[in-house]
Amino acid sequence: MRNVTYKNVHNRFKLNGVYLNREDLIRVSYSLIKEGDEFEKSIGDFLLDWFDGKTYIDLQTSGTTGVPKILRTEKQTMVNSALATGDFFDLKPGDKALYCLPTRFISGKMMLVRSFILGLDIDFVVPSATPLVRNETVYDFAAMVPLQAKNSLSELKNIKKLIVGGAKVGKDLEESLLKTSAKVYETYGMTETMTHIAAKRMGEKAFNILPKIKISQNDKGCLVIDAPRVSKETIVTNDIVEIVNEKQFIFLGRIDNVVNSGGIKLLPEEIESKLANSIKNKFFVGGIPDAVLGEKLVLVIEGEKQAFDTAIFDVLDKYEKPKEIFYVSKIAETDNGKIKRKEVLSQL
Repeated sequence: MRNVTYKNVHNRFKLNGVYLNREDLIRVSYSLIKEGDEFEKSIGDFLLDWFDGKTYIDLQTSGTTGVPKILRTEKQTMVNSALATGDFFDLKPGDKALYCLPTRFISGKMMLVRSFILGLDIDFVVPSATPLVRNETVYDFAAMVPLQAKNSLSELKNIKKLIVGGAKVGKDLEESLLKTSAKVYETYGMTETMTHIAAKRMGEKAFNILPKIKISQNDKGCLVIDAPRVSKETIVTNDIVEIVNEKQFIFLGRIDNVVNSGGIKLLPEEIESKLANSIKNKFFVGGIPDAVLGEKLVLVIEGEKQAFDTAIFDVLDKYEKPKEIFYVSKIAETDNGKIKRKEVLSQL
């Protein structure tokens, strides 16, 4: 690992086309906080926290690996993560990057850190659902959540490499992204790992881990991450995976989403993947209490009740076929597009 510390600002770093050093960034931060829009104020707040002289920064976790909490993180681990991303995606000083994520998420914070550590020429725009509208600039690198990528399909010709994370990429979106000229990667990670620790090209099944990371499974089949450069502790996730080899794994589903129906354990994410090409409306499968089975598998579809051919369930194994279908006017989601499964199921 190169001898780069959290005190560094790369001499090739540009923000909105202007070269800035450490002192410049501090001045810009005060200006953003005083005169900027809300998203600009959050950028200013983070940059002041970064350059405040402390070796650590406090981050809010999303709850991916447990109850949401404040995570005190060494700034150097974020630098190490930025360097690993730069190596994995072959990012070079002077590469043009787009910053369109909210700074309150670790993914947004890490885009800023990557930019001044790696020496990127980064433009920031309002973190909206349509970040590329009226923007003809060609970018070497960008990061988006699935909703942003979906709304930017016609503009992705101007993005060379795009990483998509924060929520699962659906089958329809994956197929659409494969038709673009951009090299698009789905990422895997969480706040505890300083955003992604693995990525895969769209169309591929297995995630490839970043440098200096080891993976294994616990007795529940969940992914265990050993990434000493970004976390002092081994991270036990709630994600059920198949380990392909020491560098690759396949995500199967979340252990807290597993439906135990009559003693048969079902993975909703696997079932949803099989149905993705047959149901056009937003949908998911999950379990609700049942007097006989303990839990019964149900299909929840967004929109008005409709008749459709139950032959679509022929792709499913015997026990994977839903026992009941529910229609809801709106499937609740988090800010970054993750379905609030338990909330919707509890209302049923």
